[in-house]
Amino acid sequence: MKKHVVVFISLFALVSCAELQQVVNQLPQGTLSNDQIATGLRQALDFGIDKQVNKLTKEDGFYKNELVKIVLPEELTKVDNTLRKIGLSSLADEGLKILNRAAEDAVNEAIPIFVSAVEDITFADAKTILLGEDNAATQYLEQRTQTQLYDKFNPVIEASFKKVGADAIWSELITKYNNLPLTNDVNPDLTDYVTQEALKGVFTMIELEEKEIRNNLNSRTTDLLKKVFALQDN
Repeated sequence: MKKHVVVFISLFALVSCAELQQVVNQLPQGTLSNDQIATGLRQALDFGIDKQVNKLTKEDGFYKNELVKIVLPEELTKVDNTLRKIGLSSLADEGLKILNRAAEDAVNEAIPIFVSAVEDITFADAKTILLGEDNAATQYLEQRTQTQLYDKFNPVIEASFKKVGADAIWSELITKYNNLPLTNDVNPDLTDYVTQEALKGVFTMIELEEKEIRNNLNSRTTDLLKKVFALQDN
């Protein structure tokens, strides 16, 4: 039974790819080159950084944005709940807020990293990405830059932890929790966790702008964006 399911999924994927390639082949010849389309896709991603990711760098850019707000990892939920039960709600609230503050500060420092990643990305088949899902360019960027961006972003997050005082607050929170009777000690890698969540938030906001450009003609504010994304409208 499992073999039949795998075969069916594989055939479905091949048919889908074939259909997409057929659509690509039917694009008007001589309109825009692959390089021009790739440049248009980069421009859309740049707009995502400029218009959407920059919002994350403001105070409460993460904390009051439900799309990207960093919540506590499962391991720390019990820490949060326990501290609230013993009257430390304000400290618990500050602990959550300060994680988001670290992400806001770090994204502000790291925006050149994302701009550089978009400039360096090579779209092997820009036409296929153009005619893909609403977030195809963002997904392509994420798949090809995630590891590189993590390596560059992680030390920025670590520095931001110290800058906004998150390291001191969470050290106090975790020490208080670990000193309580009948609790199992926790020692989470918060730098890694916030790095992962902050990157996820950045790509979420870039995706938001890509979808806007794909679906709203008024968001195509340059001649190149108008020409490139008009191809997907056909």
